[in-house]
Amino acid sequence: MKKFLLPGFLFLVACGLLAGGYFGVKALLDFPFRATNDMLHERSWPINLDFLIPAGVHINERMTIGQVVKIRLQGHKALYERLTTALLKTMPERYRHMANLFLYTGWFFLFMTFLRVFTFMGYGRAFRTAMLLAGITYFFMPDLIPGRWDDLCALLIPSGIIGIRWWLVGGRE
Repeated sequence: MKKFLLPGFLFLVACGLLAGGYFGVKALLDFPFRATNDMLHERSWPINLDFLIPAGVHINERMTIGQVVKIRLQGHKALYERLTTALLKTMPERYRHMANLFLYTGWFFLFMTFLRVFTFMGYGRAFRTAMLLAGITYFFMPDLIPGRWDDLCALLIPSGIIGIRWWLVGGRE
């Protein structure tokens, strides 16, 4: 029971920090934009919200910080982003899925080779670690399918395998 107490407490603290951060940011994004920015200007804060104002967009009194951020992020795209989205629309979707699968397996084999050659890890542990590292790399790299569902799958599947293995064996290896 003592072995579970400290990790359980640390897990609860981490969950509390994550939940507090999530709800804190959500509450911060619900503030009115203009009133908050005017208050920051009046009190001479070193950071204000002027960098969030997109060019050519009128911000009325009722807009929240979250709405302005959404407009800013969805606004004008760079030339390479417009070019790649136009090129990706011409490519069939299953080819994009295949290319992403090859990208993930390429990273997986690179990490697997590194772990087997330069460490004394066994095949099972190296396989799970390489899958997780490839998923992390794939998550942060640009890929051929816009969106986060495939990136989350690349992270959640190896994490699930590691979690199931840890639950079944209990870290006795």
